[in-house]
Amino acid sequence: MTSVPRVSCPTSKYLPIPHIFKNIFREQLELAQEINVPIVFHNRDSDKDILDTLSKFPDVVGVAHCFSSSYEVAKKLIDMGFYISFSGNLTFKNSHLPDVAKKLPLNKILVETDSPFLSPVPHRGKVNEPGRTRFVAELLAKLHGSTVNQIASITTNNATNLFNL
Repeated sequence: MTSVPRVSCPTSKYLPIPHIFKNIFREQLELAQEINVPIVFHNRDSDKDILDTLSKFPDVVGVAHCFSSSYEVAKKLIDMGFYISFSGNLTFKNSHLPDVAKKLPLNKILVETDSPFLSPVPHRGKVNEPGRTRFVAELLAKLHGSTVNQIASITTNNATNLFNL
C-alpha cells in the first residue's frame, strides 16, 4: 500500500497520553499532505476530535479503518473526501453498523479484515483472516440490493482509486 502508516484516534480513552497522540496524529496528517498520500486511521470513541482535526487538513484523504461510528460521522467523513471501511463488526448481531452502511454510497465504501481481530459472523471469536472479507461483502450486498461480485468489484475499484494502485 502507498499510505502513511495507520494512526490511532487522538483522544481515545484507551490511549495513555491523549495530547501526545493528538500531536502525532497532526504530524501524520502534515506528512500525508506534504507527500500527497492517503491516510488510514482508526477512530475509537473520538468522533469530535477526529472531525475537528481532519477539517484542518482539507487536502488529505484516506480511509476510516474499521469504522464503528454513526451515520452522521460517516457522512461528514465522506463529505471531507474519506472512504469508510467495514470489518467483521458489520456482521455482529446487535451492531448498529448495518443501518449506517445501507445509507452510504457504495463508491465510498471499502471492506477489510482487521485481521487477526473482528472475525465476522459465522466465525466471530476466532482469528480473522483475509478470506473472511467475503462475509462483510455479502452483508453489504444484501443491504444495498446488490451481488457480492458487484460489491467486490466496487470496493476493489474504490481501493484502487484511493491508493492509486
